Amino acid sequence: MNEGDIMPHRTPEALVVPAATAEIVDLPHGGAFHLLADAVDTGGALGANRLALGAGADGAAPHYHGRSTELFYVLAGIAEFLLDGTPTTAAAGSLVVVPPGMPHAFGAAPGSPVDLLIVLTPGIQRFEYFRHLGRIQRGHADFDSLLPEQQRYDVHFLPATAWRRPADATA
Repeated sequence: MNEGDIMPHRTPEALVVPAATAEIVDLPHGGAFHLLADAVDTGGALGANRLALGAGADGAAPHYHGRSTELFYVLAGIAEFLLDGTPTTAAAGSLVVVPPGMPHAFGAAPGSPVDLLIVLTPGIQRFEYFRHLGRIQRGHADFDSLLPEQQRYDVHFLPATAWRRPADATA
């Protein structure tokens, strides 16, 4: 190789996570996080989870990530997103990519459950964050208990704003 050529680099070992081995964090209304790969599993390259939400259920209130890009692939159903103040609907087969710093929120559309593959890159150790969200959703912890962990998980919550239509809040 000549000086200045791109040098080969070692890539992390392949990772295969069979569906039966993924940790599942149950959520109300038939929803669940399927924890697929945390940053430690990928050498920090990414974190991945699958999120199933019941019809009209919220996935996340308005927030942003300071360091990571978040990718959503809609596996089934219809998702609603708020992307930097703009409401967007994404049906099965749609891809949504949210850059660092962009305020966003998401959930299942009214009348439609949604199944999402979510990838955060670079990866942040977040499996405990999802477990904590499960405890909050099931009433075993309150949302305020998550606030001191915003920097650790690179999830920065925005002041409470209604991002969905009032009819959606009852689903």
